Amino acid sequence: MKAAVLNESNEPLEIEDIQIDDPGPREVLVRTAASGVCHSDLHLIRRRRGPIVPGHEPAGIVERVGPDVTYVKPGDRVIACLSIFCGTCDFCMTGRSHLCGGQMFDRKEGAPSRLSRAGAPVAQMAQLSSFAEQMLVPENSLVKIREEMPLDGAALIGCGVTTGLGAALYRARVEAGATCAVVGLGGVGLSIVQGCRIAGATRIVAVDTQPWKLDLARKVGATDGVDASAGDAVAQVRELTSGGVDYAFEAVGSNATARQAYDMARRGGTAVMVGVITEREGLALPGFDLVMNEKSILGSTMGSVGFRHAMPRFVDLYLKGQLLLDEIISARRPLEEINLCFDEMRAGTAARSVIVFD
Repeated sequence: MKAAVLNESNEPLEIEDIQIDDPGPREVLVRTAASGVCHSDLHLIRRRRGPIVPGHEPAGIVERVGPDVTYVKPGDRVIACLSIFCGTCDFCMTGRSHLCGGQMFDRKEGAPSRLSRAGAPVAQMAQLSSFAEQMLVPENSLVKIREEMPLDGAALIGCGVTTGLGAALYRARVEAGATCAVVGLGGVGLSIVQGCRIAGATRIVAVDTQPWKLDLARKVGATDGVDASAGDAVAQVRELTSGGVDYAFEAVGSNATARQAYDMARRGGTAVMVGVITEREGLALPGFDLVMNEKSILGSTMGSVGFRHAMPRFVDLYLKGQLLLDEIISARRPLEEINLCFDEMRAGTAARSVIVFD
């Protein structure tokens, strides 16, 4: 099958023919229909040596199933998610399956690799590797979706949209009438904006350095836009909201923007950290202010949701016209243009690109 392979860190992906194994116990072979291009893929490209096939935001159609698979069958339309769950650990049993990790579904040492090239193993990203025509994945990475759901939009639900919607609806639990600010308007940030709108927030301030992203945020639900390159973003948000917001979301992944989100939260407000700050970068916050103003800080990974519960609901929201997905897709491209997608991501000229397969 054709796949985009990372051979050396921080180098362009190469389109190659590689081999995919037969499905083993509790494994499913999926024909990839579409895959979103996410910043987490870019993080992997910058830091990981190959060979590895990136991609972790896909939707597709089940082709074959291995022994002991009971949840899906050939022909099912599915979203694949990196929040693989075991179903028996403490996290799964207490409703936090997104924290499970699912490492028990890795193939055992000595077993053949799921992906290979000329007989040598090729690694998978998050046991998915969706920048390929097919995926061989654990059954517990899949959720079935409705037949009428377009698969290019469904792919975005596999990571970025769920991360953003879930942060607003499930982690922060934004209530009707609340005020919110969202710092960073990529695919995740735009989804946070929509989550706040769906929750009934009356003021949603979108913050970014690029005016076209502010315009797009207004189209999907923001009531106000703040250009962070045109002055103190914190001061602008505080002025718009009479002192700060109930919920401030950080969707960039830097210490500076995390501090901005914290400072945008009003007294008694909550700052929600959604962007992934690198391990080398700490997060410094004012302890006196945190205590005396009773602020809260929340971390949110993968929307803080069990994806088999949440993603079908998000599909319903799209089909009812409440969740806007087509509006945040900047481009639909073939696999051969994957490096162009990353160039646009680095330049900040795309909200979300989607790789589509014939």
